[in-house]
Amino acid sequence: MKHERKLHAQTAHAGSGRPRRAMSVQQALEWAFRVECAQLELPTPTDVDQGQNIGFGLEYVLMQRAVLGCKVDGGQYKIGSYTHEDAEVIAAIVAGLPDSLGGKRMAIRVAELARAGLEPDWMPGATPRCVPVETKRNQHGERATTIVVGTERVVSRGKWRTVDVLACPVTYTPHPQQIEAARRAYGDWVKALAWVKDGLQVDGLMREIEVAEGLPRERPWVGGLPTRATRS
Repeated sequence: MKHERKLHAQTAHAGSGRPRRAMSVQQALEWAFRVECAQLELPTPTDVDQGQNIGFGLEYVLMQRAVLGCKVDGGQYKIGSYTHEDAEVIAAIVAGLPDSLGGKRMAIRVAELARAGLEPDWMPGATPRCVPVETKRNQHGERATTIVVGTERVVSRGKWRTVDVLACPVTYTPHPQQIEAARRAYGDWVKALAWVKDGLQVDGLMREIEVAEGLPRERPWVGGLPTRATRS
């Protein structure tokens, strides 16, 4: 992939010479998918002989088009309207996310979040609480449901009696594993954006957009509050 990017940088055609718009990778994604309504073209080649999927980066396709002096095809999903060429490039880079970073599933996730202008829900402020598994309500209010876990012999009013031992099943909500999974998914999203950023920063890849350095915070739950909307 590094070799492909280097080759592309050498063969890409120069832009019009006008100053390019600087955006963060997150802003560029939202512009491409939310404003320009770019669509993903996910690779689906199959090795018939071995029955295995062959992965390839659409960045390579862009490279070959640049070598031939061709423009990126665009607008096939937007009848009667135009999708900016740079937005199509961004969508193609996203579609080429490698399997090590989530592949097609992550590409779709990145595009969906960008289109909605959201970030993954990393469950800000979530703290596991011990609560009853089940409750019931009667005329005295809401109470935790109990179950019989054994019996005991006790003396009551001078007589030995057998009584049930009751317990209240509890759970933790949100479960620590749920919080951990949400934050791991957020971290995977940031890694995917870092890969997309590196791809979009190749010289000559885009004509009017320049992707600047900087990424969303890798661990926003450490010392700070969220600054953007999130989505589960």
